[in-house]
Amino acid sequence: MAELATLQQQAVTLLQQLISIPSFSKEEDRTADLIETTLQQHGVTTHRKLNNIWAWNKHFEASKPTILLNSHHDTVKPNSGYTRDPYDAKIEGDKLFGLGSNDAGGCLVSLIAVFLYYFEQENLKYNFCLATTAEEEISGVNGLELIIPDLGELSFGIVGEPTLMDLAVAERGLMVLDCTAHGKAGHAAREEGENAIYKALADIEWFRNYRFPKESEVFGPIKMSVTIINAGSQHNVVPATCTFTVDVRVTDAYRNEEVLEIIRQHVSCDVKPRSIRLKPSSIDKNHPFVQAGIALGRTPYGSPTTSDQSLLDIQSIKIGPGDSARSHMADEFIYVDEIGKGIALYIEMLSKIV
Repeated sequence: MAELATLQQQAVTLLQQLISIPSFSKEEDRTADLIETTLQQHGVTTHRKLNNIWAWNKHFEASKPTILLNSHHDTVKPNSGYTRDPYDAKIEGDKLFGLGSNDAGGCLVSLIAVFLYYFEQENLKYNFCLATTAEEEISGVNGLELIIPDLGELSFGIVGEPTLMDLAVAERGLMVLDCTAHGKAGHAAREEGENAIYKALADIEWFRNYRFPKESEVFGPIKMSVTIINAGSQHNVVPATCTFTVDVRVTDAYRNEEVLEIIRQHVSCDVKPRSIRLKPSSIDKNHPFVQAGIALGRTPYGSPTTSDQSLLDIQSIKIGPGDSARSHMADEFIYVDEIGKGIALYIEMLSKIV
């Protein structure tokens, strides 16, 4: 079994190496190379598809349930407010600076360390599957979603994102709906036609006021907001169509498909979702991993941000070192001790169940 202190030191070094390599979404090949090489140097058999790397523990047994450990190695581009080199992974005082240090490099290297801690252990109650993935920052189709079919049956997932090691037990899903109300064109002066704007108004009012019967214990009601509307070509023509866009934040009380069906039952316009792939996610508060975290003083909450958790169909939890408030900020950093403490907390929580 790998020594915890050694793994903690190696995690910080690996994070510095990752920061020094630009890894914007869709351009993560070099960080994927580094992760692949690092795991192989520890005796891990790795698998790769595009810029996604995954592996299983040494003594994997198909009869046992499997825990997914997932985080991403892509970053956003540095914003104009940077006052330092975003790829210069310097430690100054108690802070490690650099693009992606907090989101989600600290989580990524911590979960790699956790995987290596358990990698050679025998007689575990669970298998481990480590998935280090691409394109999270753009919700891309060539990240975690691409390799889910290759990962096999999973019991539950731990998604590494900066949460101050508190327990994000639920995450909202997202649907963007393009709606079209149909009328009939005519001359405005002669009361001809059927005004599509008026038809759209009735549906917009429904979106504004409707309350879904089931509500999330964590988030409360589903939120629907009409955010864009377009109609008409000139002042004296009754418009035949009116299009509008609705932002729908789906809670863990419903599946995206259920929400879409309810909407279509209540409105007269055509409703076309741009995507239903960003699903709401949650984990039972009585799940042993959640209970282990609560027993260690970690706070459960509902996350307002989306992550690769939205691509999973299994129970999952979002938890990791670092602070979401630092994500995408100029001169991004993570406290060095957050990484060491994060690794220790992950292991302490997992030890209660594996």
